[in-house]
Amino acid sequence: MIRVLIVDDSALIRQLLSHLLSEDPDIKVVGVAADPLVAREKIKAENPDVVTLDVEMPKMDGLSFLERIMRLRPMPVVMVSTLTQKGADVTLKALELGAVDFIGKPTIDVESGWQEKKEELISKVKAAARARVQSRANGSTAPKKKLSSNIGFRTTDKIVAIGASTGGVDALREVICALPADSPPILITQHMPASFTGRFAERLNSLSAVSVAEATDNARVMPGHVYIAPGDKHLKLSRSGANYICKLWDGPLVTGHKPSVDVLFESVAEVAGENCVAAILTGMGKDGGKGMLKIRESGAMTIGQDEATSLVYGMPRVANEMGAVQEQLPLGKIAEGIMKHC
Repeated sequence: MIRVLIVDDSALIRQLLSHLLSEDPDIKVVGVAADPLVAREKIKAENPDVVTLDVEMPKMDGLSFLERIMRLRPMPVVMVSTLTQKGADVTLKALELGAVDFIGKPTIDVESGWQEKKEELISKVKAAARARVQSRANGSTAPKKKLSSNIGFRTTDKIVAIGASTGGVDALREVICALPADSPPILITQHMPASFTGRFAERLNSLSAVSVAEATDNARVMPGHVYIAPGDKHLKLSRSGANYICKLWDGPLVTGHKPSVDVLFESVAEVAGENCVAAILTGMGKDGGKGMLKIRESGAMTIGQDEATSLVYGMPRVANEMGAVQEQLPLGKIAEGIMKHC
């Protein structure tokens, strides 16, 4: 039984979330709180497995409360956020501080909107309960030291493809910030809403030596650049003459997602073949496994994040069990592994 505490200043939201979560036989709502001060006492009394936390609340904002939780009593937290630019900035910061995941608030017809999000809410709470949450004694983890850039690449045609989901914001931050400025071009699919991916790219760009941007259709793929799939489009690798280019595809959900890691990986296997290095990072579900297997079958190198360092060992586990992963590495070694195989 997963014990959940709901923290939200809206009585309606507390009621709706309690009702939806309680409909699942594996979840028990052990308490609700209108603000962090009440929530602090409820955490002490009930010792919940998962906390759902609103971002904007009276007496103490959600980020400040989250920082205290992760410093003093680390536990899985799912943020409840607005899907706006401001909401994106706050939510990305929350994920860096240690929140496991987030769910967007419906803005129109709240009751039916939350009913439509019931499956997503329950699945994210269940995934959070299985997450490996670590203490953040000093707040969010600082970017690691960048790798040396004096590496001789075997070919200028090398392409790196990375897929991630739950826990991927912090994991990608660590990987990308460790790369040298002259690294091969990198294409990334991270499961994230459309209103978040642009802000996420800007955040990574401000921290890393490589140039990071949200991918645009027909953009030429260049060394030293990272291209992140928009939150409402599939990202594919394609060719235009001698050049690699990004292609965006507004197709249906694939493996339950858009953007889908499988779509990216399958295109990379077809277009780049053995000139690719692919990595699959922490995430819930199975997206990316089939695509990574195609990359491995093309003769390219494939890397999976190991269980010990994955916030949610779902996507890497499925890929590994399918035989798609050639090398399992801890998160702190993945950037080095990518560069070594380039």
